[in-house]
Amino acid sequence: MGILSDKLSAVKPSQTKAMTELAETMRAAGKSIITLSQGEPDFDTPQHICQAAVDAIHAGHTRYTSVAGITPLREAIVEKFRRENNLTYSIDQITVGCGAKQLLFSALMASLDEGDEVVFPTPCWVSYPEMVKLTGGIPVAIPTSADNGFILGPGELRAALNENSKWLMLNSPSNPTGAVYTASDLQALAEVLRDFPRVWILSDDIYEHLVYGDVEFATMAAVAPDLAERTLTVNGVSKAYAMTGWRVGYAGGPLQLIKAMNTVQGQSTSHTCSVSQYAAVTALSGDQSFIDEFRAAFSARRDAMVKQVNAIPGLSCDTPDGAFYVFADCRELLGKATPGGSVLSTDMDFAMYLMESAGVAVVPGSGFLADGFIRISYAASEDELTRAIDAIHAAVVQLTEATT
Repeated sequence: MGILSDKLSAVKPSQTKAMTELAETMRAAGKSIITLSQGEPDFDTPQHICQAAVDAIHAGHTRYTSVAGITPLREAIVEKFRRENNLTYSIDQITVGCGAKQLLFSALMASLDEGDEVVFPTPCWVSYPEMVKLTGGIPVAIPTSADNGFILGPGELRAALNENSKWLMLNSPSNPTGAVYTASDLQALAEVLRDFPRVWILSDDIYEHLVYGDVEFATMAAVAPDLAERTLTVNGVSKAYAMTGWRVGYAGGPLQLIKAMNTVQGQSTSHTCSVSQYAAVTALSGDQSFIDEFRAAFSARRDAMVKQVNAIPGLSCDTPDGAFYVFADCRELLGKATPGGSVLSTDMDFAMYLMESAGVAVVPGSGFLADGFIRISYAASEDELTRAIDAIHAAVVQLTEATT
């Protein structure tokens, strides 16, 4: 008998982490690699937030906190939801976790029984299906396409739901596609969900502040208040506040579920780092003007990236409405041969070719349950992005038709 569980054998490692770690290994070996595989802003955490952490240390806020988070942070989250999303929660309906990722996991762990299904549109974040497997559920992918902007439609949702469905997981803006669900998109899905009262909605809003142009962010509990009692709204400070390593996520939802999630967390990580929590209070309650600056920079990079990617023969992408990724179609390049004679049969083959020949780390679309694509992050400096795209272009034009 081996030490590993049967449950774990079905779970795949995170493709984004795997590609980023491979890039780090190659860099350590002396190869120049530009990492565009990580979903991490290249900006530093704003100084006033860092100072709040320093002040917390000096004030002795370095001890255990309550599982759900310190009171000042939960109060700041209540106010954030009220101010920005028109959502009303009591402080007991708020919990804080070690990133939004842990809260998603805790919610699934607290709610899934054997045979319960969790539906989600694909392409999806790499961790959704694996989290569902780890927590005893059955992941049910609902494919979407670029033809409809990678947006899940009501007919597709209805066809996927049944008596075993427990959750709909919805990420907007989306990782990896950048698709943003409008209020009308969510209203259409809500009409379907009203016919399935057993199904809960997990709204993953981590990229909320990163929407561009005239696009407006919307979230299910605000668009469909009658569904709020079965909606968990998850967010965090990682993306918009450039605080990925601080590991602070938060969620608002029905009290019964929040209490259950606290039970899960209390028996695992206990609570989020105390110093990070005090920094997050300042992040949510202090000066927010830097978010506009970050968003403007990402928007400019997005426009440049889309133009440059579409200029590469065999690659194409639409302009994403949010997040900081382009999801490029590489299917025209599959089947071609590298200068060394290897045939690129899959998007993973293509991603590895770019890593080895162009020195650029991207993530294959298969990691997001969407074969034939690559995800390229534009959360990097303009210089790095320009050099990376030039290198990808040079590597692609060296591909030739494979001989049989």
